Amino acid sequence: MVGPVQSIERAAAILRLLATGPRRLGLGEVASSLGLAKGTAHGILRTLQHVDFVEQDAATGKYQLGAALLHLGTSYLDVNELRSRSLNWADALAARSGEAVRLGTPLEGKVLIVHHVFRPDDTLQTLDVGALLPLHASSLGKVLLAFGAAPVEPLKAGLEAYTRHTLVLPEDLDRALGEIREFGWGSEVQEMSMGDAGIATPIRGHGGLVVGALGISGPVERICDTGGRPRPALITVLREAARAISRDLGAARW
Repeated sequence: MVGPVQSIERAAAILRLLATGPRRLGLGEVASSLGLAKGTAHGILRTLQHVDFVEQDAATGKYQLGAALLHLGTSYLDVNELRSRSLNWADALAARSGEAVRLGTPLEGKVLIVHHVFRPDDTLQTLDVGALLPLHASSLGKVLLAFGAAPVEPLKAGLEAYTRHTLVLPEDLDRALGEIREFGWGSEVQEMSMGDAGIATPIRGHGGLVVGALGISGPVERICDTGGRPRPALITVLREAARAISRDLGAARW
């Protein structure tokens, strides 16, 4: 019986390392993290770069995951049950709210966007499918943390500040997660990028377990009222859509 191919195992290890790292990694960092000789790591990285699985920053020489992996990932996303069950409801939510809608699931300490419906107007927008968002600085991520779909303790050692509004103190994050559990929805106002805001609510599957989060996002002045609070009408339509998706996934409660 033929055993595993060592070079493929090493390539997979490098891809996993780059996927879980918070930043680009240099050749020495990759080699030392995986116990590889620099020459071996360099050869694998160059091969992965040749097929666009890895990209190298021209200024620093450091490596990150490449665009080709996103295209491979979308073939998985197309058959993901959560996404397929949510398509119609997400489209309807965008039409009802007039705002962009995103569906997220936890992935290795981040939020993976598995579906994105553009705001139904003529403004220029960028597709976020496949993007990874920070758990603590996004409304989708905070909902996943609050309801146990993603672990919160590993994050507390280093909560990164994206803006001056980002929650970077563990006690502030704990307080916010407690409020999300109490009210059943969460928000972020200029915590990930200035001028933007979002609200999100959990999606539940069999047994009531939270399997994802559904959110509305857009400019602060559209998502929030003059007092900086999320608009109640948006929260209502968002929660209705999340309940409908949860029912389709077999949740008896939400």
